Amino acid sequence: MVQVSGKSFTLEEFLKLPETKPASEYIDGQILQKPMPQGKFLI
Repeated sequence: MVQVSGKSFTLEEFLKLPETKPASEYIDGQILQKPMPQGKFLI
C-alpha cells in the first residue's frame, strides 16, 4: 500500500475528503491508497 500523506488525520477529516481512484483507506490516523487489483484471466 502507498501512504498518501505524512499528516495524521482524524476519521472525520478523512470522511470529508473526495473519493480517490484507486480507493484510499483510513488506518491508525493514516490515509493509505489501496493497490490496483491485478487482472487474473481464467482459461
